Amino acid sequence: MLIAVTSKTGTEVDQHFGHAEKFRIFKYRKGDPVQVSEVEVEKYCSFDPDHPFRHAQLNGIVEALKDCKAVVTAMIGELPKQEMEKAGFKVISAEGPLEPALKLAHDTVCDGHCKGRPEKCEHTV
Repeated sequence: MLIAVTSKTGTEVDQHFGHAEKFRIFKYRKGDPVQVSEVEVEKYCSFDPDHPFRHAQLNGIVEALKDCKAVVTAMIGELPKQEMEKAGFKVISAEGPLEPALKLAHDTVCDGHCKGRPEKCEHTV
């Protein structure tokens, strides 16, 4: 399963969704996360105090992450979260080391026999 993460460091979930200019894409299979790519996006947040909804930027992010099942981010506003969920992504808010956050995302998405036991996971996407 592919999971997108907002991470500056590559080892931690440490970035707000709206501030991300790239997402790290991880393949999570059998409990073994491997970064397979990075995708660059136009930053969603405009730092406008009125927080207008930015359709074009969100649509670009959705397109860039279309192969992912989940997005893990340190923080996300309610409206972008709802729109990402409408687009079919599970949105997980977490901070800290990548591995537990990726496991949480996997377990949230997975509805098969491996739920809670990623070492048994056979997902390829």
